Amino acid sequence: MPDARKKPCRICQRWFYPDPRAGNRQRACSNPDCQIVRRQRTQACWRGQNAGYAVAYRIDQRNNQVEPEPLRLPAPLNQLPWDLAKDQFGGKGADFIGVACTLLLRTAKDQLRAYPMDKNGVPGNNPTAPQKTSAQPAHTEPRATSTRVSSTGPPSGASPGPPPGTSSAPDWLTG
Repeated sequence: MPDARKKPCRICQRWFYPDPRAGNRQRACSNPDCQIVRRQRTQACWRGQNAGYAVAYRIDQRNNQVEPEPLRLPAPLNQLPWDLAKDQFGGKGADFIGVACTLLLRTAKDQLRAYPMDKNGVPGNNPTAPQKTSAQPAHTEPRATSTRVSSTGPPSGASPGPPPGTSSAPDWLTG
């Protein structure tokens, strides 16, 4: 095999001769600092592509223990009867539900942080309820029965469109 050509390190940008066993596949020099960064990048890429592996591994490890320690969960979730969930769904099922609930809780908290609270205003996005202006309930007011108006069309007896010879568009639009 002929001697490999020099190539730049992707970490420190210094030129190096690749190891003949690696050939053209080697991208970083043998400097220990560059190797640490290379391993960190490789591991971060793998964890990004296999996001659920670590959680599944921990759940499997807890399930294989003879007497696993109680699952540590954030504040409102730690008050639930996880022993009942473990009896119903098994160890792995209860751990999965706990991890899923923790993820949902964390996501909800992250979403709420995007909306700062106004301590002086009314909570929520809805306007305040209108005050009652009449002493009688709305359903006891008399109804007009002489004009019948359909919610889907003009009143009965009226023509469906504008009078003939007139334009329905405003003057500024037509002229």
